[in-house]
Amino acid sequence: MKNEIHPTYYKDAKFSCACGNSFTSGSTKPEIHVEICSNCHPFYTGKQKLVDTAGIVDRFKKRAAVSSQLAASKTVKKPRKTSAEKKAK
Repeated sequence: MKNEIHPTYYKDAKFSCACGNSFTSGSTKPEIHVEICSNCHPFYTGKQKLVDTAGIVDRFKKRAAVSSQLAASKTVKKPRKTSAEKKAK
């Protein structure tokens, strides 16, 4: 390995979760704040928890409803006449 090109590795970096849980692990940063950890993640806890701080899911559902309404109200266009049909007139 080349000297002085690698970041400093901290063996006892502190990880802090939004739920209040904290633990130590190795990292290139001495302190890291995370939103979800294994203590509060739905996969590990078995609880259904929707993490939607910005309302992204609600906006998606609203757009999906509007697009389905537009698709239902659209009229079917008649197919174009081919050149043979135009000449037959």
